[in-house]
Amino acid sequence: MSMQIGLVGRAEATVTESNTALAMGSGLLPVFATPAMVALMEQAAVHACQDALEEGQGTVGTHLDISHDAATPVGMAVRAEAELTAIEGRQLTFTVRAFDEVGMIGSGTHQRFLIDNERFLQKAQKRGVK
Repeated sequence: MSMQIGLVGRAEATVTESNTALAMGSGLLPVFATPAMVALMEQAAVHACQDALEEGQGTVGTHLDISHDAATPVGMAVRAEAELTAIEGRQLTFTVRAFDEVGMIGSGTHQRFLIDNERFLQKAQKRGVK
């Protein structure tokens, strides 16, 4: 399989005390946290392109433009879906959507970059050397 527009990925979770806004520090209420929704959206995008990567290749998230439009209570199932909509060189753009058992709770776009895993990690390690 090669990287191509139209690849789709999905990720699922259940809202628990640990992924609420209260627990994650992004708010004061026990509802699904925006950072948790963002992570689920990124996970869906990773799943969308995972099988199309060459050995030693990976992707890293670089940009998100999303809205979180509805609150989801503890105990409810949530899912995110990502569709690859554009490829520009090493930049991959996804349309992302998140849903709970009632309907859509968030949507937007997410960009990832294709990387060489080894080179990326070496560069990251150099940042920590003083």
